[in-house]
Amino acid sequence: MVTINAAVAREHKGPLTYEELQLDDLREDEVRVRLVATGICHTDAIVRDGVYPTPLPAVLGHEGAGVVEEVGELVTSVVPGDHVVMSTAYCRHCDQCRAGRMAYCADLFAQDFGGSREDGTTSLSRDGERISSHFFGQSSFATRANVSESSIIKIAPSVPLEKMAPMGCGMQTGAGAVLNEIRPAAGSSFAVTGTGAVGMAAVMAARVAGCTTIVAIDRHQSRLDLAVELGATHTINTTDLDMSDELMRFTESAGVDAVLDTTAIPELLVAAASSLAIRGTLALVGAAAPGTEAPFEIGGSLVKGWTFKTIVQGSSIPQDFIPRLVSLWQQGRFPLDRLIQTYSPDQINEAFADSESGRTVKPVVIW
Repeated sequence: MVTINAAVAREHKGPLTYEELQLDDLREDEVRVRLVATGICHTDAIVRDGVYPTPLPAVLGHEGAGVVEEVGELVTSVVPGDHVVMSTAYCRHCDQCRAGRMAYCADLFAQDFGGSREDGTTSLSRDGERISSHFFGQSSFATRANVSESSIIKIAPSVPLEKMAPMGCGMQTGAGAVLNEIRPAAGSSFAVTGTGAVGMAAVMAARVAGCTTIVAIDRHQSRLDLAVELGATHTINTTDLDMSDELMRFTESAGVDAVLDTTAIPELLVAAASSLAIRGTLALVGAAAPGTEAPFEIGGSLVKGWTFKTIVQGSSIPQDFIPRLVSLWQQGRFPLDRLIQTYSPDQINEAFADSESGRTVKPVVIW
């Protein structure tokens, strides 16, 4: 058992507290990682606020990057000294995992939101108090973590870890939704609602894919301006403009070939569906509270043959897809560092607030 420092979520909608905790002994299928940096994601915020039922108190954080210190005896993918990014955990045994569809693991909620290992134990405590661990297999709002091997992705030591941390969730979700799932044709039109980290990743991926009309949609003009620098050809500020009208104008009334929604706001989903081209695709990656519904028109739209789909983690195999994104970053084609603002551990609540207000696209805590 070792002593670590970690940011602990103790009450719903309350601030995280930076505390000294005990990290238990490494299990045979785990990797101990010394964290260098961890991105803050909207999923951390909705779990902190009780939208998803991870038991509190808990150490959240699921976009970790660091250096391997020790490995369990069954671990084969990394050795001490390796540089790693951490992503979602999955069981590796269900039909979806065996088919290479890890993002849709049948045990996803228990693996990523259950707050413990599969046997019900937690790796974290404070003077005997149980603290939920293994959030997304990692709980990386900490100086060290015992991480599920399924969450580990090895990257080259020459790549800066503080810039790669967001790859674990936000970047692969946005980019993967485009490149793995929607797969837009070169020369096609694409729009994304919401230009946070996930939406910006989608903009960059649409440019990589060869889309020639790329529309960024948001209420924050500063984010829309940045989206243009990253590849958007058009923007819509929904504070002043009607989204559907503008999308039809940009496409000369043909409609958009694909729309990715990162907001999970029903009104935006309905507007996006009405703006699709014939055989268009509307995809959702935004997380909403269970029970949220969006009323789609199914009469006149029948003849359009459009598709609605939900996407988790960019439908990616993290160990395959994240290294591909790193290669794109190395070529200057996926400049995610343009989104990052760094914070110290004692500024983590400020980082959450800056993300929520739109001041910062991707906060990253440097441990």
